[in-house]
Amino acid sequence: MTTLSYAAKDSATMLRRSLRHIVRYPSMTITLIALPLVFLLLFVYVFGGTLGSGLGGESVGRAAYVNYVTPGILLLAIAGGATGTAVSVATDMTEGIVARFRTMRISQSSVLTGHVLGSMIQTALCVVVVLGAAVAIGFRPTASPVEWVAALGLLALITLALTWISVALGMISKSVETASNLPTPFALLPFLGSGFVPTDSMPTVLRWFAEYQPFTPIIETLRGLLLGSAIGSSAVVAIGWSFAIGLAGFFWARALFRKSPAV
Repeated sequence: MTTLSYAAKDSATMLRRSLRHIVRYPSMTITLIALPLVFLLLFVYVFGGTLGSGLGGESVGRAAYVNYVTPGILLLAIAGGATGTAVSVATDMTEGIVARFRTMRISQSSVLTGHVLGSMIQTALCVVVVLGAAVAIGFRPTASPVEWVAALGLLALITLALTWISVALGMISKSVETASNLPTPFALLPFLGSGFVPTDSMPTVLRWFAEYQPFTPIIETLRGLLLGSAIGSSAVVAIGWSFAIGLAGFFWARALFRKSPAV
């Protein structure tokens, strides 16, 4: 077998390990699903009537707002998945299993790859459940099959990017509690962008931040693909941000892993 074949085999083994942890300890997955669902129901049924009436367009009230807010909620679900990734990695680091893996005759990259792939599957499950709930309460996308593929591809890309950053955050955490707090800014970005209200309704300073932070172009691109609104240059910016975040997380995590001690 070639080196690549061994790496793929070891990565598959680590992925199975990660998936077994997800199945055996479902509380994290339930939490990651519940949080965006709570925000979805809260904003649609408590604030949706008022906020939706201010959006304009053909539909008003909750019918308009559920369509507007769903892309932001999907990003919120992905940001929540980053917390689960950081906690999982920090647990392995603090319990010493990663140090033990480094002494074994396995592909060193497979240790991180297993975490990343397992976390992406867990996050994908959360996104599917949240999307299904949004459709159940009135979300009505108009995307064509090609637009659906593009939207899902963008969701997968930003999930991969945030997962790698979260792996690095989990590795630098001294405890699981710290790891659960470090990805919190990711969950705040949809609120401080166009996820819940248009940026032109914000004060000048906040509007400037909202328009230039990474999540706003991603949300606007998703909204355009799923609902047919204007995308403009948001797609290019969204892809650029996703690659930049992902590459930064990948090289950071790899550097940290190389420096981590073996037993």
